Amino acid sequence: MNNRILGKTGWSISEIGLGTWQVGGGWGKPFDSKIASQLLHAAFDQGVNFVDTADVYDAGLSEAAVGKAVRERSEKIFVATKCGRRLQPHDAAGYTTKNLQKFVEDSLRNTQLECLDLIQLHCPPSSVYYQDEVFGLFEDLIKQGKIAALGVSIEKVSEGIRALEYDVVSSIQVIVNLFRQKPVEELFELAEEKNVGLIVRVPLASGLLTGKITKQSTFDTEDHRFFNREGKAFDKGETFSGVPLDLGFAAVEELKTHFSEGHDLGAQALRWVLMHRQVSTVIPGASSLAQVEQNIRAGQLPPLSPSQMQEAVRIYEQHIKAEIHPQW
Repeated sequence: MNNRILGKTGWSISEIGLGTWQVGGGWGKPFDSKIASQLLHAAFDQGVNFVDTADVYDAGLSEAAVGKAVRERSEKIFVATKCGRRLQPHDAAGYTTKNLQKFVEDSLRNTQLECLDLIQLHCPPSSVYYQDEVFGLFEDLIKQGKIAALGVSIEKVSEGIRALEYDVVSSIQVIVNLFRQKPVEELFELAEEKNVGLIVRVPLASGLLTGKITKQSTFDTEDHRFFNREGKAFDKGETFSGVPLDLGFAAVEELKTHFSEGHDLGAQALRWVLMHRQVSTVIPGASSLAQVEQNIRAGQLPPLSPSQMQEAVRIYEQHIKAEIHPQW
């Protein structure tokens, strides 16, 4: 496993981490702590030392599983969690220092860790990035030893650019994949200049970039790929990266001709993300041991060729850009 530095934290973290939205449950499946433990330890055994979770994943059960697995290890595992999405309604008015302080305390209780390595604002409304008191709170929590660093998880590139104005922000978590290339163009270099680490989520566009989803594919009614394609529950960009499936299928077929020879498309899609030096880590999810292993093997693939990198841009611009680029 290759490691990279997470911005100004100076932490050496695995370039392939583990996202835990569906570890042990989620996406239509009930949470199973035994499966979660197996997947977490399998990842750690293969060199993953960065795991991302959130307080809303299975109502705290994901945080608890992550905390338990980390406490069972002797090596350092960096734990990133997120807060804010528990607010009902989820609006800027709820982002008070009192609420956020409670969310941090709850995450410490869930994980049973003395300090959270990284706490991230969980895709708050854009106006929250102008609430100085929010970022001041996390400066205080760092001084108190309850968290080691603050990051933000964003929906829009503009939010990331604004977050860079706060010195306390050490990382930005953002959707980047072959179908979401705007951050590469407009955010990556700015983050590098500020020495802010980039954590890439949804690298496979909710499975669309594996090439295994077809027009005949069906999803459980509790799976966000069934109920959130139009953003009825949360930002639709979290589901298939917001790409209409008809456009996505056409682009995937063309990508296969350039990227999947000798390797599966999903692995090459992860490798494409890692081709960008500004990326600190990519955090694909996994719901099986096979998926954990597939994700990790992607980091061992040879670099993509200049022609493949050019084709990635061309296919995006031909099929996806007009629909996706303006929205996020």
